Amino acid sequence: MALSDRLIGGALLAVASFVFVYYTLWAIVTPFFPDDAFIQSYFPPRVWAVRLPALILVVGLSVIGAFVGSVLRKQAIAAKEKEARKGA
Repeated sequence: MALSDRLIGGALLAVASFVFVYYTLWAIVTPFFPDDAFIQSYFPPRVWAVRLPALILVVGLSVIGAFVGSVLRKQAIAAKEKEARKGA
């Protein structure tokens, strides 16, 4: 089990490192190159360097909010059932 955990962790670290380097080059370095430079063909339009993280943030916060709401709702239902059993 430990070996597979290390492999998964190493793979996740490699993917995260690649994404970080790619995004850093895209958002910070490419604006200094002219629009017709060959390096520009490896990246989407720069406007997506702002839109994509904003979209990921909105979706992530929505999922977290839905999860917290679901947990609170289940706890309220369980408390109401417990109160009903206690009163009966």
